[in-house]
Amino acid sequence: MVSGTTVVLPTRRDGVVRFMLIQNYGGVELDCTPMSEWTPGEIKAHVEFQLALNQELGDSGELVDAQGLAGPDQAKFVLSDGASAPVVTDGPFPEGKELLAGYRIVDVGTAARAIELAARISAAPGSGGAPIGQRIEVREVMSAPDPEM
Repeated sequence: MVSGTTVVLPTRRDGVVRFMLIQNYGGVELDCTPMSEWTPGEIKAHVEFQLALNQELGDSGELVDAQGLAGPDQAKFVLSDGASAPVVTDGPFPEGKELLAGYRIVDVGTAARAIELAARISAAPGSGGAPIGQRIEVREVMSAPDPEM
């Protein structure tokens, strides 16, 4: 939360329970054709599904943020010891299938609702309209520690 120019970090006292629904590159569990082999119409249907879900969650007040990220070929890894110049490694990376593709942060109140949404995301349409079966990681967003403790 931002108030003027002061950033106010939420604490557990605010009662907000948020979850991050994380999508990685690759990692589909079902026999799904890779997106690079989908037709333009299949890609369009997939993107429209994602946008419609975001609209639905926005209308219900559950969507906090949703972002797709640039591909692994545009990623950089930065390592620093705090004293010398950082070491920067450019992509692409052979382990790119483990890199974050996108995420949604949802304010749903319960893990059960977050899991319900993750199941819908997992079943997004892919090649031929079949569910892609992508593994979606569900993690509670932790708040800042209470400064009064």
